[in-house]
Amino acid sequence: MRRVQVGIVGAGPAGLLLAHLLRRAGVEALILEARSREYLETSPHRIRAGVLEWGTKEMAVMAGVGDRMLREGLEHKGIYLAFDRALQHVNFQILAGHGIWVYGQQYLVRDLIHHHLGAGGEILFEHEVVGLENLEENPVVVYRTPEGQEKQLACEFVVGADGSHSLARQCIPQAKLHQKAYPFAWLGILAETRPAAEELIYASHERGFALFSMRSPTLARNYLQVSLEERLEQWPEERIWEELNLRLGGVAEARPGTILEKSLTPMRSLVVEPMQHGRFFLVGDAAHVVPPTGAKGMNLAFCDVAVLYQALMAYYRDQDRSLLARFTSEALRHVWQAEFFSYWMTTLLHTLPDPFEEKLRQAKLRHLAESPHLQRFLAENYVGLYTSGRYAGNLGN
Repeated sequence: MRRVQVGIVGAGPAGLLLAHLLRRAGVEALILEARSREYLETSPHRIRAGVLEWGTKEMAVMAGVGDRMLREGLEHKGIYLAFDRALQHVNFQILAGHGIWVYGQQYLVRDLIHHHLGAGGEILFEHEVVGLENLEENPVVVYRTPEGQEKQLACEFVVGADGSHSLARQCIPQAKLHQKAYPFAWLGILAETRPAAEELIYASHERGFALFSMRSPTLARNYLQVSLEERLEQWPEERIWEELNLRLGGVAEARPGTILEKSLTPMRSLVVEPMQHGRFFLVGDAAHVVPPTGAKGMNLAFCDVAVLYQALMAYYRDQDRSLLARFTSEALRHVWQAEFFSYWMTTLLHTLPDPFEEKLRQAKLRHLAESPHLQRFLAENYVGLYTSGRYAGNLGN
C-alpha cells in the first residue's frame, strides 16, 4: 500500500492550492481526482465563479500561481447597481481600499494544475475515490483506477475537497447540516459578446434579478432569476436576450451574441459542522455552499486552505496539534461571515414572493442607494476584508 503524508480528494481550487503549498513546504501531498485533466481545464461546463477578492488574488500571487491571472485577469474598482431605471456605481477602492479581480475558476484551476505538476507535484486524474476509512487514527483512501482496479492509499491526514456534491462530506459522523433553499434559481449563459459594462451590473427589476458579468472583454457571463420550475428548453436565445435587456431597464445594453453554454442553478446555502473528524478535514464547497450573488464560493475555498495549511505546517514543523484541533472554529468565522453577506445580497436583489417582504426589500435597496455607510458595508464584504483579507499574508513558508 502506498503511503503519503496528506491525501487530497478532488482537484478543484481548494485541493490544488493546498497540495501546491504543501509541496513547496516539503510535505508530500497526493491529489486523487475522478475526472480527466482535459475536462477540468477545457470543458465549457467548467466556466464557473470568476470574482476574486483582493485577498484571494494576493494569496494566488504569494503561492506563485498568479502570473497569468495578473496578465489576463480584469481588475475592477467596483460594481454597478441598476434599479428604478437608474445606474449607480459603488466604488470599492474608495469605500474599502481595494478592488476585485475577474478571472474564471476554470482558468485558475488550469494555472494551479500547470504550476503544481511543473514543480514536481502529483495528481492522479481519473482515479475515483470510493471510500475513506480509519479517519480517526490511520486514514486510508480507497480508490478505483482507470482500469477498474481498487487500491488503497495510507495517509497521515486526508482532506475532502471534492465539491458541492461531496462524497467526503458523508464521512463526518453526526455532522450537522445548516442549510437554506431559496424560492428561485439562476438561468446562466456564457456568450461570445462584449459585456454590458466594463464592470459587473447587479440589476433589480420588477420582473426579477439579473447579473451582467464577464470572463473577458469578449466573453459575457449573464444570469436571470427564474422560478424553480423553469426548464432550459423554455428559454430560446431570443427570449434570453430580450429578458436580459428588459431587466436592465434601459441603463445599459446586453448585446446578443452566440450562447456557448446555458445552465440552471437552484439557489441554496449550506454549512457542514464540524468541518473535521479525527485526521480528516473538509475544505471548499465540500464544507459549505453559498448562493453566488455574493461572489464568495471560490474565495471561501482559499480561506479554508489558508487556515488548514497553517495548521498542518504547525504540526509538521513543531508537532503542534492545537491549530488542527481548532480548524473548524477558525474556519467557521469566515464561512459564516460569507454566508451572511451572500444571504444579504441574495435577499436584497431578488424579487421575493411574499408581498410584504418584497416591499421591505425595495426599501432596503433605496436605503443602500442613499447611505454611504451601507455602501461601505457592501464594499468591505464584497472585496473580502473579513474573509480572504484576514489571510492574505499568511501563506509564507
